[in-house]
Amino acid sequence: MRTEGHDLRHHGDAEVRDDGSALVDLAVNVRADTPPPWLRERIAASLGSLAAYPDGRAARAVVAARHGLPVERVLLTAGAAEAFVLLARALKVRQPVVVHPQFTEPEAALRDAGHTVDRVLLREEDGFRLDPAAVPEEADLVVVGNPTNPTSVLHPAASLVQLARPGRTLVVDEAFMDAVPGEREALAGRTDVPGLVVLRSLTKTWGLAGLRIGYVLADPETITELERAQPLWPVSTPALAAAEACVEPRALAEAGHAAHRIAADRAHLVAGLREFAARGVRVAEPAEGPFVLVRLPEAAAVRRRLRELGFAVRRGDTFPGLDERWLRLAVRDRGTVDAFLTALDRALTAR
Repeated sequence: MRTEGHDLRHHGDAEVRDDGSALVDLAVNVRADTPPPWLRERIAASLGSLAAYPDGRAARAVVAARHGLPVERVLLTAGAAEAFVLLARALKVRQPVVVHPQFTEPEAALRDAGHTVDRVLLREEDGFRLDPAAVPEEADLVVVGNPTNPTSVLHPAASLVQLARPGRTLVVDEAFMDAVPGEREALAGRTDVPGLVVLRSLTKTWGLAGLRIGYVLADPETITELERAQPLWPVSTPALAAAEACVEPRALAEAGHAAHRIAADRAHLVAGLREFAARGVRVAEPAEGPFVLVRLPEAAAVRRRLRELGFAVRRGDTFPGLDERWLRLAVRDRGTVDAFLTALDRALTAR
C-alpha cells in the first residue's frame, strides 16, 4: 500500500528475505538471542495438545495478573498487527489520526477498513517529540507508539495522557516497552485514562515473530467490541503457551536484564555512529528503544553497499515524515556493532 510515496506495507523483514540468510540482520527489531531454550521447551511441550481447540483462558488470566488488571480488560491477539486490524474494523470512528513517523501498519489497517486517515508529522528539529497540542481536537482515534518505531523516542506518559479525553480512543503501541529499563513511561495497567487502549507484543523481546502473540489492554466495552471482530480461536495453542511463559516472574526478570543490556549496547552503537559526524552521519537522540534512527547523505547507496558487505539495515523512506536520507538500525551485541561500524566506514568511503 502506497500513500504519497510511502510504502506502508514495507517492513524490516523485506530486507532479509531470499538471500538474507547470508546477511547480518540489523533490519528487524527482534532480539537476536531469542527465543531462549527454556521458552522453546515450553512451546514444544504444548504440541501434544494440538488436537484440541486452543483455550486462552489461562493465558489471558496470567497476562491480566501481570498488569494488575481484571481479565475483562485483556484480549490476546495474533501479534500486535492483528490488534490494529481489529481496531480499524470494530471501532466506529470518524476522524482517526496517526502520529508519524511510526510503525505504518496502524494507518494501513485503517485505510484498508475504509477510513480516511489524518497524519500528525513530528519534526526532526523537535527531536521527533510529541506536542499534544499538535493533535486535532476533533480526532476521535489517535494512534501513537511509545517508544516509537523508528525514531526510538520515548514520550513522557504525562504527554500521552494529555491526548485522552471523553469520546476519543487513544491507542498507545507499547510493542517495545519491555526493552526500556523499568518500563518507565508505560501506560499498561492504567485504568484512570479515558479511552486508553494499550497494545503489547511478545514477539520482539522473545524472538517469536513467527509465532504471533500479543495482547490488548483496554476497558471491558472496547475489549468486547474487538473480540467480536476476531475469528474463532485466533491465537494458537503454542502461542498461548508462550504468552503464559513470557509473563511469569522468571521471564519478566530476564526481560529486565535484557533491557539493561540493550541500553548498554545501544549506547555503544550511538557512540560509534557519532564518530562519523564529520561525514554527515546524524543519530536521532536520545534513543530509548532497541533500535536507532540515523540520517546520512546518500543513504540508499550506503544501504546497498552495506548489503554487499554483509549487513542488512532498514530503509527509512517508507515511514511518513521521513525520506531517503534515513536508515533504522537494530541494536545488536558489541561484537556485531563493531563489525557493522567497520562496514559502515567502508560504505561511506565507497560512496
